[in-house]
Amino acid sequence: MALKIRLSRGGSKKRPFYRIVVAEAAAPRDGRYVERVGHYNPMVPKEHENRLSVNGERVKFWMDRGAQPTDRVHKLLSLVDILKAPEIRDQPKKSAIGKKRAEREAEAAEASAVAEEAPAEEAAQEASAVAEEAPAEEAAQEASAVAEEAPAEEAAQEPKPTE
Repeated sequence: MALKIRLSRGGSKKRPFYRIVVAEAAAPRDGRYVERVGHYNPMVPKEHENRLSVNGERVKFWMDRGAQPTDRVHKLLSLVDILKAPEIRDQPKKSAIGKKRAEREAEAAEASAVAEEAPAEEAAQEASAVAEEAPAEEAAQEASAVAEEAPAEEAAQEPKPTE
């Protein structure tokens, strides 16, 4: 007999009220249960003391007997410090991509990387050819620029004679 600690819905339409119950896993949601261990009223403000009420001793008793809380009940029990907070995933396991899709995406990424490298290699070869010709021209231009700047700098540094 597998036991679950779960929510059993009560209340009227659009006015939910939940009992926290220990029930057999095969039992219907709002059907028969073994024991009621608390209640949860989502219609009450979060700060209100009657929003969540849990008998912690009975919850621990049933968990020792093998009862497993559902995800929602686990989260509620962590609010009253009976259990540690559950791990909440950014991406649920159900929506994770499959193996074949992951392989296809890896192949597509690899193909696009190869396609991008080919033009980049050609551009690099052209740039190196231009760079081989450019150093001689740049060196000549730099030398003429330095020669032109040198007299101007010397004149600026020397004090002018006063008349």
